[in-house]
Amino acid sequence: MKATSGIILGVVAVLAIVAGIYMIDVDQTEEASLPDVDVSVEGGNLPKFDAEVGSISITEETATVKVPEVDVSMEETEISVPGLKVTPPEDAADEVASESN
Repeated sequence: MKATSGIILGVVAVLAIVAGIYMIDVDQTEEASLPDVDVSVEGGNLPKFDAEVGSISITEETATVKVPEVDVSMEETEISVPGLKVTPPEDAADEVASESN
């Protein structure tokens, strides 16, 4: 069961990487610039606070509770599961094709 979970997690990670590389096509359309800022340093003061707080402690106690017994039987059946089809944007597909040549 742990091996199956690991394989599924690996497949999901690979799909996320593929989606990040091929499914997003970002082109910069304008250069960025920072605003002009004039900062003059004059005296200042941070506020002061006095706070009184309570305390919290964690204890451990023994209690008797009713717990249901569950009997699980496993049987195989066929179900419909979602699939995944990856289609990158046209510009990205052209770039990948030109880079491989």
